[in-house]
Amino acid sequence: MLTAALGAEHIRWVGGAVRDTLLQMAVHDVDCATTHTPDRVIDLCAQAEIRTVPTGIDHGTVTAILADGPVEITTLRRDVATDGRRATVAFATEWREDAARRDFTINALYAHPETLEISDYFGGLDDLAARRVRFIGDARDRIAEDHLRILRYYRFQARFGAELDPEAEAACTAMAATLKGLSRERIAAELLALLALPDPHATLARMHEAGVLGVILPETGRAHLDALARLIRREDADGHAAEPIRRLAAALPPSPEVAEAVAARLRLSKAQRSRLVSASERLGSDAEYPRTLAYNIGIEQAIDRLLLLDHDTALLVGWVPPAFPLKGGEIVARGVAVGPQVARLMQTVERRWVAEGFPDSGRIAQILDEELARG
Repeated sequence: MLTAALGAEHIRWVGGAVRDTLLQMAVHDVDCATTHTPDRVIDLCAQAEIRTVPTGIDHGTVTAILADGPVEITTLRRDVATDGRRATVAFATEWREDAARRDFTINALYAHPETLEISDYFGGLDDLAARRVRFIGDARDRIAEDHLRILRYYRFQARFGAELDPEAEAACTAMAATLKGLSRERIAAELLALLALPDPHATLARMHEAGVLGVILPETGRAHLDALARLIRREDADGHAAEPIRRLAAALPPSPEVAEAVAARLRLSKAQRSRLVSASERLGSDAEYPRTLAYNIGIEQAIDRLLLLDHDTALLVGWVPPAFPLKGGEIVARGVAVGPQVARLMQTVERRWVAEGFPDSGRIAQILDEELARG
């Protein structure tokens, strides 16, 4: 439908969709490059009754809303000026010119929408076959254009790489300090995306040795990376999916103060900050009563702590914490005046109920009797 609207000779599938298809991996995002200007893309899509959203029109990107998912359509571009954080671009007319401004050779593969013929201007197919992540052109020049490419390199290398590219590794090491000029949100997004990969430990260890990790996570040392490796092994053993905030907690000292500082520096969301701080408060005793822990702090955060302590989580998998059945009215009916004493009794009975492993209502009545008898 999109091909018919824009014309097969005016568009190419590009980037991750092409790369992942060639690797026989699931494709999640579809990007399309076009020789049309954004205004022309909008007009042609409207004629074909395709709804569009100007998601990044200042940079030439329009999103087409199709029945099987959105497609980002970006006009061919070339860089006019860069400062390491953002680029000023102009529209281009040649596919190779557009490819030259992309980061890695494996991301600069263009597929014809009808013939599926691949246009490969910089050896991306060979790099893909070798599982090698290589910058287009001079690695240092490409990093100077956008410093975030250092973190992108490590993320892509962790996901696709097998063979290291010496030039890329050396450039990332030499230019690590440039990461300080990036926005915290961009750094956090790349870091969490790396931590969400199946096993990022070896890559993070390499970043640590290269002095890259110390720029963005100075709190992390070799011992913390060892803790991350243990966590990943435990996640795999217990069948838990990768969780980047939990893994970030493993890579930090178990200190709420450190967790708060890192969350603020990376500008994590309120929910992410809460989860990171909770994970940092883990204690060895947490593993003794996993369901008590889960009742008090929630299943998700309890599982985080147990995994970080390298303990089995089987008792929590599929378990739903019960609701405390005692109501204040029942205590008042036993002759206790409405007020603070009711709340104190409720809390005392609940603590004993939890400590005894959540017994039935009959036992709760006995506990209440015992507490009332104490006066």
